Amino acid sequence: MQTKLLTLAFIEIALAIVVSVLILFISFRILQKVFFKNIPLGENNMAFSVFTAGIILSIGIILGEIIPSITNMVRLSMSTGNDITFGKIIQYSGLYLLIGFGFAVIINTSVFLLFSALTKGVNEFKDIQRNNVATAIVVTATLLSITLIAKDSISLLISALVPYPETSNFLL
Repeated sequence: MQTKLLTLAFIEIALAIVVSVLILFISFRILQKVFFKNIPLGENNMAFSVFTAGIILSIGIILGEIIPSITNMVRLSMSTGNDITFGKIIQYSGLYLLIGFGFAVIINTSVFLLFSALTKGVNEFKDIQRNNVATAIVVTATLLSITLIAKDSISLLISALVPYPETSNFLL
């Protein structure tokens, strides 16, 4: 049995669960406080539930692209001859999560602006507050589509920031 690999797997699982729950909890609270102050989730507002589920899924898709970069940092720190400290892991992880959360905000905001531009005279937030499920589904589908399109680019950006060890160029 490879204890180092097993330890790394448990660290990766724990890290993914803790980070995901924390980010999704914070995101839900921000969404509820900023956009829908007076609408509790359990009040038969299916539109709000669909919309909230779409945003949480969007953030989950982005986090799914960030967690592997964080675990790469942990793997690099466990390899021999590498000087990545626990402090650096925390520092880089925070940076990765901040970038991912920033892109989630940018994607969500761009969807709202896109809808506002395309549907003159329709207020999506008011429609969702009034339990207009059709509006919530269309906004959520657009949000998820843009997230799926942008996720690979976000992953590439994050992976470019991983401090991989220097290698020599043997072709020169």
